[in-house]
Amino acid sequence: MEIALGVLVLVAVVCAGSALGRKLNISVPLVLVLIGVAGSFLPFVPDIELNPEVVLVGLLPPLLYAAALRTSLFDFGSNRRAIGLLSVGYVIFGTVSVGFVVWWLFPEIPLAAAMALGAVLAPPDAVAATAIARKVGMPRRIVTILEGESLVNDATALICLRAAIAAISGAVSVAGIAGDFLLAVGGGLVVGIAAAYVLTMLRKRIRNVAINTSTSLVAPLVAYLPAEAIHASGVLAVVVTGLIMGTKAPSMPNGAARLSQRSNWNTVQFLLENSVFLLIGLQVRSIVEGVQDDSLGAGRIWAGCAVILLAVLVLRPVWVFPATYLPRLIPSVQRKDPAPPWQFPAIVSWAGMRGVVTLAAVLVLPEDLEHRSVLILAALVVVGGTLALQGFTLPALVRVLRVQGPDQREDALNQASLTQLATAAGVARLHELRTEDDPPEVVSMLKRRTQERGLAAWERLGRPSGETATPSERYARLRLAMLEAEREKVLELRRGGEYAQEVLTAVLDRLDVEESMLDGVLEEVDTSGDGGGEGVAKPGGECAHLESAGSPEVPGDAFCDDCVKEGTTTVHLRMCLDCGNVGCCDSSPASHASRHFRTTGHPVMRSIEPGEDWRWCYADDLLG
Repeated sequence: MEIALGVLVLVAVVCAGSALGRKLNISVPLVLVLIGVAGSFLPFVPDIELNPEVVLVGLLPPLLYAAALRTSLFDFGSNRRAIGLLSVGYVIFGTVSVGFVVWWLFPEIPLAAAMALGAVLAPPDAVAATAIARKVGMPRRIVTILEGESLVNDATALICLRAAIAAISGAVSVAGIAGDFLLAVGGGLVVGIAAAYVLTMLRKRIRNVAINTSTSLVAPLVAYLPAEAIHASGVLAVVVTGLIMGTKAPSMPNGAARLSQRSNWNTVQFLLENSVFLLIGLQVRSIVEGVQDDSLGAGRIWAGCAVILLAVLVLRPVWVFPATYLPRLIPSVQRKDPAPPWQFPAIVSWAGMRGVVTLAAVLVLPEDLEHRSVLILAALVVVGGTLALQGFTLPALVRVLRVQGPDQREDALNQASLTQLATAAGVARLHELRTEDDPPEVVSMLKRRTQERGLAAWERLGRPSGETATPSERYARLRLAMLEAEREKVLELRRGGEYAQEVLTAVLDRLDVEESMLDGVLEEVDTSGDGGGEGVAKPGGECAHLESAGSPEVPGDAFCDDCVKEGTTTVHLRMCLDCGNVGCCDSSPASHASRHFRTTGHPVMRSIEPGEDWRWCYADDLLG
């Protein structure tokens, strides 16, 4: 009964805290940590003992798997050097550096135990950094690097922790550490790939949505348990499986199963990751009370914890800046991947919040270890300090450094262009498959529905919703009203008892599927029409700039000259239709195309990316 009540309260507080954070526009993880801290000092709240096994087996694998499902394997591969230097290099550097700082502060603590604490404190949290990164609108490359780091760094840290714990007992050697590391990494990769292969084969053959979704939900354990059984890295196996499954999922059959997987994993991730932050706060009172009688003395302990926090904050930029720029001293690396502006490593340096894995891992230390409570308190101070200092100030730092996140206008243009290409492929397949016996009205209906979906993507670039609604938006709102009337009629007939429950459920399910699709259309309209001001140039000459723009020839070897001069990265290329200047798009760090318009006043540019021929008027915010 007490467990059921505890779960109920936990879920209720998580939901209420999340709603409060979103309403106040405050980071939800930070709100839940503060609620947990306050709750830990309330007399009627029982002491919550964080079981490391529950976190490392019950929470960490599904959280990492959910994050890996959303991570692009291609983006991960293109940023593998930066991710590897952070998730492996920085963790090892942080383990050793923090370990020596702890040993210097508290010589009474064995060096092996100090190194164990270093391993515990080294990895930033898999949830906190990316949750805040997405909220503040960082550039996609930074988010990708932080996500990739958080997926792999826990595996490195836990391997280092195993070695340190073995050293505490005296049963360790350099050769043994190297062998364990190779087994952990190699075994984790092999098991992860094997698990992904088995799960992919199974899910391709399972048509039942419930069974297919259940297979997805147990995937983290399918990867984690065999890897741990052979003393490999279960965390790494889970990440590898998630990356492969996330890449394979869109090509698998059964769209209903794919929708069910996304919906269920979104719910699981929401509950687990928010519960994690609440649990962090609830640990505060018991951990603080645990050091009251330690022989090192309260003043020395708290001062030492503050120094350890400072070391953690300082050591990350000490590693990140050289790791960012030193590899680019190699000409081949510089040509392939030019150095980013200094603001990028500055943000990555400050996005190092620690989380519940740190607290859970420190509890793995042997119970009979002298001054164990001090090490646990140091972990708590680092977790709380980084969440408070970095979590609260990271959004302000992004604004001060004027780092631009993804450009919604550019995303909408790319989405419309991609949808148009997909629509053309669908119509081409229709022409291949149609026969003389196909009713003309069926072919006409298929073409019309496909083309309407493509046009709707371009309509989302239209004027804000304060002006006339686009046809697709008006269609969605009218159809939703019709569906509501249809549902009311079905429910009315259900009360009469004339139809079987199975028949009623089938009809209601179809209505729900159509309603969910229309809700998605309106959500996109709401998010894209919040004030972008961008629009579609309508026939009839609404924009004189677009009508009078020239058509200079596109150079065959076009590149952004300003990006080359400044050493910045080009994402997409745009060409001015007045003078032919080629600049980078607004998703690029320097936005040279927009800068050219502000400097010269030339209003119209066009995309010169392969397969794109749309034009854009900066003066009127219109697409042509």
